[in-house]
Amino acid sequence: MKKSIAIICGGGPAPGINTVISTLAKTFLKDGYKILGVHNGYKGLFSDNPDVKSFNFNKADRIFSRGGSTLTMSRFKPKDSDFRADFFKNNNVKLLVTIGGDDTASTASRLTKYLTQQKLDVAHIHVPKTIDNDLPLPDRNPTFGFHTAKDEGVRIGNTVYEDARTSHNWFVMSAMGRSAGHLAFGIASACHFPMMIIPEMFNKTNITFDKLIKLIISSIIKSKIRGIEYGVALVSEGVFHFMDEDEIKNSGINFTYDDHGHPELGNVSKSHIFNYLLQVKLKELGLDIKSRPVEIGYELRCCNPIAFDLTLCTLLGIGVKKLFDEGITGCIVSANSKGDITPLFLKDFEDENGKVQPRLVDIESDMAQLFINHLIYLKEPDYIEAKKYVKKPEEYDFKKILNWN
Repeated sequence: MKKSIAIICGGGPAPGINTVISTLAKTFLKDGYKILGVHNGYKGLFSDNPDVKSFNFNKADRIFSRGGSTLTMSRFKPKDSDFRADFFKNNNVKLLVTIGGDDTASTASRLTKYLTQQKLDVAHIHVPKTIDNDLPLPDRNPTFGFHTAKDEGVRIGNTVYEDARTSHNWFVMSAMGRSAGHLAFGIASACHFPMMIIPEMFNKTNITFDKLIKLIISSIIKSKIRGIEYGVALVSEGVFHFMDEDEIKNSGINFTYDDHGHPELGNVSKSHIFNYLLQVKLKELGLDIKSRPVEIGYELRCCNPIAFDLTLCTLLGIGVKKLFDEGITGCIVSANSKGDITPLFLKDFEDENGKVQPRLVDIESDMAQLFINHLIYLKEPDYIEAKKYVKKPEEYDFKKILNWN
């Protein structure tokens, strides 16, 4: 029976997935392998009748520059009891390629151990993807999809900033980022937004809605002092992941709650929350300033990859074949800053509890500090002029709010 490779995609979309799939197909087809893409991730792989897409060159060639994923994705995380070997046995699978985050990779690690017990020799190589850029790759190399997502976010951000200038309004934007602020930082700094708020900035104090809103007002007041009547404040949704749950519940926002009593943050627009709370505070202060919410969310995940990600994803796809030919298995494929392909192993990333800690924005770096210093916000020398707008300007001092003094 012809040897085959199987490809599955887990988690959420990221630009470049189709580039990886296409490259894998083209590369392995040349060596006579059958290329099987399995829809619905692990859920499809362990179903009674997996929905399988077989690739030839023409099918692969049509998708390499397209956004989204030609293979339907799934966040299903199987238990060991869900594992079954029949798909691998029936299709003579020699390599499982997983495209996803650390959950997808760690599940594959458990699966390959199970397949070994079933007397099947199936190699596994993982291709890491996330627009959050929060996987701790060496050299601080970006995860694939990040630069395309940032590029699209900047396109939207520049348009919104043009609206702010044109209409003399303020906009409160929110950007994706589960626990790290890379995307928000990249978009805000590229767009010259006067205010950016990411979770890493709260390294010396806890995150509260009151502090978030005061940081935005700090920028609004300093802008007014400088004769600027508009602006955009971008807040990373990651702030929610470091916020005390009681803070969220007591915010005055009507959340829906899951079976465990936790607020379902995925059901709400983060920018609407921030903008609503900003408007409440501005009215309390007697400041007549319009602001509008803009959410940057799912728009970024399925756009066509830019040249950077087309090149990176092609390299990673070819890199999978290189590692496989060298007999390397149970690893993550990675390319360093020189383009050298190296295998990385989950154990190199995992902490003592077996969890992969996210890579955060290095808030102490020159780059971060320079961009933060470039933002517009109140400082102590502004207090006298700021009293035209607020009674206690020290409460809106950017560095005091963050406890950076």
